[in-house]
Amino acid sequence: MSAQTTPQIVDAVVIGAGFGGIYAVHKLHNELGLTTVGFDKADGPGGTWYWNRYPGALSDTESHVYRFSFDEDLLQDGTWEHTYITQPEILDYLEGVVDRFDLRRHFRFGTEVTSAVYLDDQALWEVTTDTGEMYRATYVINAVGLLSAINFPDLPGLDTFEGETIHTAAWPEGKNLAGRRVGVIGTGSTGQQVVTALAPEVEHLTVFVRTPQYSVPVGKRPVTTEQIDAVKADYDRIWSQVKKSSVAFGFEESTVPAMSVTEQERRRIFEEAWQHGGGFRFMFATFGDIATDEEANEAAASFIRAKIAEVIEDPETARTLTPTGLFARRPLCDDGYHRVFNRPNVDAVGIKENPIREVTAKGVVTEDGVLHELDVLVFATGFDAVDGNYRRMEIRGRGGLNINDHWGGQPTSYLGISTANFPNWFMVLGPNGPFTNLPPSIETQVEWISDTIAYAERSGLRAIEPTPEAEAEWTDTCTEIANMTVFTKVDSWIFGANIPGKKPSVLFYLGGLGNYRAVLADVTADGYRGFESADTIAA
Repeated sequence: MSAQTTPQIVDAVVIGAGFGGIYAVHKLHNELGLTTVGFDKADGPGGTWYWNRYPGALSDTESHVYRFSFDEDLLQDGTWEHTYITQPEILDYLEGVVDRFDLRRHFRFGTEVTSAVYLDDQALWEVTTDTGEMYRATYVINAVGLLSAINFPDLPGLDTFEGETIHTAAWPEGKNLAGRRVGVIGTGSTGQQVVTALAPEVEHLTVFVRTPQYSVPVGKRPVTTEQIDAVKADYDRIWSQVKKSSVAFGFEESTVPAMSVTEQERRRIFEEAWQHGGGFRFMFATFGDIATDEEANEAAASFIRAKIAEVIEDPETARTLTPTGLFARRPLCDDGYHRVFNRPNVDAVGIKENPIREVTAKGVVTEDGVLHELDVLVFATGFDAVDGNYRRMEIRGRGGLNINDHWGGQPTSYLGISTANFPNWFMVLGPNGPFTNLPPSIETQVEWISDTIAYAERSGLRAIEPTPEAEAEWTDTCTEIANMTVFTKVDSWIFGANIPGKKPSVLFYLGGLGNYRAVLADVTADGYRGFESADTIAA
């Protein structure tokens, strides 16, 4: 498309069409009546669930709370087949939401936003796309997602590989690897899911393991119509609990210290959680201090290590796959991951002590000189989480300030929603937003952003933005809370440690959704404390 000469004028631009973008367009257009246009580089809605079509892709949140809660009829019309919801089911659900609320006509799919530049003299954002379209808007809502900027490791010789390379976040639709020799790099949540799904299908599977992970069973089970009806009848209580809780996964979180009970009682409680399934449930529903006390954490970690030892038959494979140290990354759950390594066609290669030397035409060579011959190399290496997508766009605020220069080595925000010198520029799941089941946090933020925009419209404000002092104070708050946990003692993607050269920093508010919602309510009640506004527009 040739470049557009005259920008289109709208009230709001929304970037992204996942949970956050869909809800933002609904709130701004359908409820506030603002002219709103949404963009997504994908050819349809879904966000991360549009792209992550790899075999075994599954939410680690139970089906009944991995959805929107804002509309009672939508909740009551919902259905699901298992306790956990798969990628195709999530995508179908989001497609249905878009059509139910007539949002598709407000999105430009297959269109990537390349820049957003604030025009100081007009108090408008000029948004440009890769198709040459240009829009000017009073408000920009960034719903680009936590997990969408793909991370590819830089492996020597990768360009010489004669087989296929696939990143799990760009899995070709319908791709089948049956009968092929496959290597997988990455053993986080995605890696565990894809390994478990591929093992029975491929000729041979080689899993390159740098950091073995603590993981518990997911507990995916079929559900009956009667069970779904019971959940729907109890939704008022369920969502009330979710929004007052810490991690928002729909279970009651424990406040009992692990060391306050006998070892026998601890094992009973851990075993009960293990049998039920769920990584977050195991960490947060068993005892109240696994994430904050090292002795409690070790009790949980040793239980998981013992379970892994029970499952894996070969001692050397068990050693390669057994984690050590703290149970302090995002808690994982799986559907039989460790058991697949008992199959004769699956090998685990520990690359911490025996690193990958290079990739050749025929496969991967490790430092011991062994060539692992492959037809396909799968990268389950995750994302440049939280700020990666922002840094890949040209985003300029007041005076042409680039977001990369504003953030430097550490992305920051006020409330996980906005940042100084970027007026009327809002983020859904921005830096230092809540670390929770995401749909409830997304709803919380989108509703607060919508209410703030409504306030600005009523008040005739040209612009609203946080002060630098408020942003710095929120960053300090998030850092202080993170330092109370064991999470900061382990390198993890939730601090950006998975990206070479990226300065590890606090990227989440770990105080819980209930506390976060209370903070937002308090900020609003105090006249939008921490924000400043431009002069009121003349009547």
